[in-house]
Amino acid sequence: MTQRSGSADLPLHGGRVPKWLGDRMTRLGAVLCEAIIHHYGRDELLRRLAHPFWFQSFGAVMGMDWHSSGITTSVIGALKRGLTPLSGELGIHVCGGRGAHSRKTPHELERIGERVGIDGGALATASRLVAKVDSAAVQDGFDLYLHGFIVTDDSRWVVVQQGMNGDSKLARRYHWLSEGLGSFVDEPHAAIEGKRQGEIVNLTDRRAERSRGAQLDLLRQLGPDRIVREFAEIEPSKAPPAAQPMLPNLIMPAHHDVRESDIVMRRLHGNISAAIESGPADFPELLLVPGVGARTVRALAMVAEVVHGAPCRFSDPARFSLAHGGKDRHPFPVPLKVYDETIAVMKSAVRKAKLGNEEELGALQRLDGQARRLERYVTGPSLKEIVAGELDQSHELGGRSVFGWEPPPADASVSPTGPATGRRQRGG
Repeated sequence: MTQRSGSADLPLHGGRVPKWLGDRMTRLGAVLCEAIIHHYGRDELLRRLAHPFWFQSFGAVMGMDWHSSGITTSVIGALKRGLTPLSGELGIHVCGGRGAHSRKTPHELERIGERVGIDGGALATASRLVAKVDSAAVQDGFDLYLHGFIVTDDSRWVVVQQGMNGDSKLARRYHWLSEGLGSFVDEPHAAIEGKRQGEIVNLTDRRAERSRGAQLDLLRQLGPDRIVREFAEIEPSKAPPAAQPMLPNLIMPAHHDVRESDIVMRRLHGNISAAIESGPADFPELLLVPGVGARTVRALAMVAEVVHGAPCRFSDPARFSLAHGGKDRHPFPVPLKVYDETIAVMKSAVRKAKLGNEEELGALQRLDGQARRLERYVTGPSLKEIVAGELDQSHELGGRSVFGWEPPPADASVSPTGPATGRRQRGG
């Protein structure tokens, strides 16, 4: 039986992902999924997507706002754009989305069923039931506005959907996984992300089985009008609610800046040290990719962790924003040159692996392992110093945010059509 796996706060953010970032998220998201499927299979990718900590880290490493509700919308959108052209090869399909797109999900699933030979009608029913459970059976004050349904050619699926509470300016993300799912109404969630905000109505809790049965009996015996009258006469119960089981609770703070309290610094120092000390010496195949330097290898150390890391590695999603920054300039502007090099390395590695040459993908896996070994004893600069160094070279790395291109220092030359020109510097 699938159980809830955790919860988190997600500050509710508006706005849109700019095209220059959305296009890159599409390419990076797709190639990361390809790498995971190549190493671990489609079922493991679904398990990752059903894990709320990993999902948040996945969005952060792609340059999205590291703590916000926008990660859900942007990641689902990027995967739909990036994986749809690969669906025939990978056997995985992304349906739904935000608003009107969510309501098209059952039809999309039926069409996929016809095309690949699976029961699209049953999948469409599952989609409707999942949405109904999280909007009616779990009444927690969050109104659903996004529904993403990801299904494989063998009918295994994961659902990621999100609701908002406009009064509290918070969002809650719900994760479902078909693996082990025995019931849609008896503790079906793989995870629910959101802050505990008092008592809620959760009719999917196993302890509510008698309540579900009694409600059906009342509806048959009394009818809806009589039930409403009876309920109005009942005093609210003073009895304390039953204790909820302790679950991992990821709380995304409201502050935009990334702070040391948001990061496990020893892990960050391990990522950086692996790139600086081990990258040039141990991964020559990786460094032969044109343009790749130490700064890109550092980003690749975090990307490799997204591909290979165990669930416990994603308790600090903010750390993954240090790979490619953030669109809102937190912790620093997105270094487009580094981002593009990361995509190029990953595409090269996956393409060669498909042809039987595992060297580059293997190098990334070793880079992740080296980072974990080094973090046991290495030390390094503070987060403030790391971010200051990024900001100092941001203009040379094609730094860009929703506020525009990052300007160079006053004495540097400026291109009239884009970021600063001049000799590129490689920073660690």
